Amino acid sequence: MNSLSSTHKTPSPPAAQAAVWLLRFGLAFALLNALWTFENRWPGFGVHAMPRLSFELCLGVVALMGWVAWRGRLTGGAATVWALGFVALVVVRYANVTAPAVLGRPVNVYWDGRHALELVQLATQALSAWQVLGIALGVALAALAILIVVRHAIQVLAQCVAQPRPRPWPWLAALVAALSLSFVAYEPGQRDTRWFFSLPITPTLAHQGQLLARVWWPAAGASVLDAGPAFDGDLSGLVSARGPADVLLVFAESYGAGSFDQPEQAAALADARAALQAAIDTGGRSVVSARVTAPTFGGASWLSHAGLLAGVDTRDPADHDLLLASERPTLVRHFARHGYRTVGWMPGIKRPWPEGAFYGFDRLADDAGMGYQGPDFGYWRIPDQAAMALLHTQELDVGSGPFTRAPRFVVFPTTSTHAPFHPLAPFVEGASRHTGPQTYTPEQAAQALAAPNAAQQLMAPYLQSLRYQHAWLADYLRQRAPRPLVMVIVGDHQPPALVSGPGASWEVPVHVVADDPALLQRLLGSGFAPGLTPSTHALGPMHELTRVLLAAFNAPGVHEMQGIDHVGAPVAVPHPGS
Repeated sequence: MNSLSSTHKTPSPPAAQAAVWLLRFGLAFALLNALWTFENRWPGFGVHAMPRLSFELCLGVVALMGWVAWRGRLTGGAATVWALGFVALVVVRYANVTAPAVLGRPVNVYWDGRHALELVQLATQALSAWQVLGIALGVALAALAILIVVRHAIQVLAQCVAQPRPRPWPWLAALVAALSLSFVAYEPGQRDTRWFFSLPITPTLAHQGQLLARVWWPAAGASVLDAGPAFDGDLSGLVSARGPADVLLVFAESYGAGSFDQPEQAAALADARAALQAAIDTGGRSVVSARVTAPTFGGASWLSHAGLLAGVDTRDPADHDLLLASERPTLVRHFARHGYRTVGWMPGIKRPWPEGAFYGFDRLADDAGMGYQGPDFGYWRIPDQAAMALLHTQELDVGSGPFTRAPRFVVFPTTSTHAPFHPLAPFVEGASRHTGPQTYTPEQAAQALAAPNAAQQLMAPYLQSLRYQHAWLADYLRQRAPRPLVMVIVGDHQPPALVSGPGASWEVPVHVVADDPALLQRLLGSGFAPGLTPSTHALGPMHELTRVLLAAFNAPGVHEMQGIDHVGAPVAVPHPGS
């Protein structure tokens, strides 16, 4: 009898049972909590743990308790479903904390999803096929490992809440109730009662759902868009004794106000800006500058393009989609009505773009339609200097006289300053060689392609790309630009937050280069400043710049004509660090 009784295990005391229960529950909960509360490790794409509590996980434990009370236990199949849902929210969490740190804006599942393949191609352009395959395999194995660990942790939680003793329900319910009251009692700016909570995930899902609903089921179509400009001017303010001026609208990729506002960037670009100013002055032209607030940050350049070309607020990507499906007037059609040949010079477009018909270009030249025959420089294969040379040869060259062709209105979004700012083509003095197959020597191309690419240390290559931008602009204005010409250079958005840093503004510079003092005087009266350095005060949002430009392009009224003959070329202001 004694020997038989000795084979039975002595029941653990209640304290030991409680300790084991707390250990199992605590470890499983801590693991799951860490996967829903990590934050971005800036700069870069990495993450690190934060001592915060996930409010959604607390509610999830309550839901798990209800499931176990209803079904008796958590089956293996149910645990897999729960784990898949949990891991999906981990992905949402990663996107939610990484996009603002890298791009400087929240993720948008509709627009970013449409360009996901291009982003992957851009990120892997410098990798070999076996490296891409290895990364894909590593990501798949990591996802599978996370799924297995999460599934096991959820099963442990289910076993803990199913134990009859110690009974967890009363005090777990009390804890969740206390946390809920703390969460609800929060008052912004007055009482912070949720400092120990991480930012929740579910509002991101709700916001993305609202965006998708607006795009897929627009309630009122174009009626929800802002009222744009009337586009009723005559553009006579662009006409001089030499005829109507060509207008070249350059959307400078990732050219943000941070290049002026951040001392490090301003100092690094001082010489390049001084050289550009000298080229403008030498050519008998002048420049005035301002800043506006872009509708996007770190990417989604098309929002800025549409906002300026249509004069409509496009901060909401859904509004951009509605705009391109509407019949709103645009700057392109406005210039066409007044005898201009309109050209969209788009080296960044690499696939069919039927929605581009909205703008109404007479010619829309994409990557394949420009005739570039030089070596490819990464994903954005056509260097800006080469693209500008091809544009000049095909559309802007005046030929044998100043009146041998119709004036041009050209929209040219650049690409060489696009993240990751690598590889960067070398600047070549004199643009005449940039239209044939021998644009660059094999040594130049090989050297640029072999340059190291630091994906998370982007400041140096970004600044180098801006120096390149200033150099080719100066070269073109000095040597080949037609007369009369009005060149409008607009930054489309700030660079990604990996460059601009956390909390950067959404402001971008605007430069207008021309040889017409009266036109520049009208812009000065609208808030522009002389020289390449804009004032610190933004004119307003990007779409308001359309009205400012239209007013300057129209013939001045009688009150504006007074004293115009006495307006000289604007005097450039000093450059930072020069």
